[in-house]
Amino acid sequence: MTRGRALLLGLAVFLLGAAGYGLFQRVGLEAAQAGIAAQAMLVLIVLGWTGTYLVRVVSGRMTFMEQRRRYRAGYDAATDDALMRRFEELSPEQQRELLEEVGQVDDADRAESAGL
Repeated sequence: MTRGRALLLGLAVFLLGAAGYGLFQRVGLEAAQAGIAAQAMLVLIVLGWTGTYLVRVVSGRMTFMEQRRRYRAGYDAATDDALMRRFEELSPEQQRELLEEVGQVDDADRAESAGL
């Protein structure tokens, strides 16, 4: 959030409090009671907003986390495709050697490929 946006949000909360105060006075509450009611309304709004934020944090639906998941999925797909292309360009013997080196080929596969 930018500084300007934070200032606008603060101004909006201030104006919402003033509007609530005016509304409660128009309904017939005295000045002190209207002020208390407007404050209570603002506290409930802030608590509700904080509650929705906490739900998003716990559920992992925050904007940054969603962007990170999308980026990671795209990165993994691109990397997997590039690695698969490079692997397929290798000769069958180089592929087998690479698979043995990383432990993807077990003893039965080695014996089978050696003709035993």
